[in-house]
Amino acid sequence: MKRQEQLYEGKAKIIYATEDPDLVIQYFKDDATAFDGIKKGTIVDKGVINNHVSTKIFQYLEEKGVATHYVERLNDREMLVKSLEIIPVEVVFRNVAAGSLCKRLGIEEAKLLDPPIQEFFLKDDPLHDPMINESHIKTFEWATEKEVAFLKTSGSKVNQLLTEFFKERGIRLVDFKLEYGRHKGEVLLGDEISPDGCRLWDWETGEKMDKDRFRFNLGSVEEKYQEVYNLVCGEG
Repeated sequence: MKRQEQLYEGKAKIIYATEDPDLVIQYFKDDATAFDGIKKGTIVDKGVINNHVSTKIFQYLEEKGVATHYVERLNDREMLVKSLEIIPVEVVFRNVAAGSLCKRLGIEEAKLLDPPIQEFFLKDDPLHDPMINESHIKTFEWATEKEVAFLKTSGSKVNQLLTEFFKERGIRLVDFKLEYGRHKGEVLLGDEISPDGCRLWDWETGEKMDKDRFRFNLGSVEEKYQEVYNLVCGEG
């Protein structure tokens, strides 16, 4: 499967058409952004690592009965996926207090959240991805009531599966975002699942192993991404 014209370029990936209108190619870039694009930079080989990590996770989720857009990894930076009509709602799960939750509610970082917190955000860069609720989604018809119910149940299942998946590898899944889309009448999990969209901490030490190292100039960014790759993909 070869890529054809470029359909879209985002902050972390480029989407290309293929000869099959039902399939597209995701190309993973090394570009890194934070704080709504205010901070920009490069994380060497981030695209390669995120492609491989996402592949491993999508394969694992598919084995556990979660329908995703994943088809196959084509090479180090390209993944063949099903074409999706993206639902403009990000689903966020929080297992440990961190990031914006602490700022919004004055919660101390690292507080365990039991049960986990589920949140919705509108996918809209110019509006800085504002937090929304089910009433917004229904009124503005961003998703149907049935789809919202699916996002909640599917997201909860993914959270349970990935929490255990990462724990087995010595990593705490602090929080993460999921994106879904429609494909031939079915809602599928899309985008990527990687250190870009997940907060991952070392289970024993609490050391950050994700894009927060880039956001807050913590250093060892490439090294920690590589460590996640090694633990998830079983290399090194």
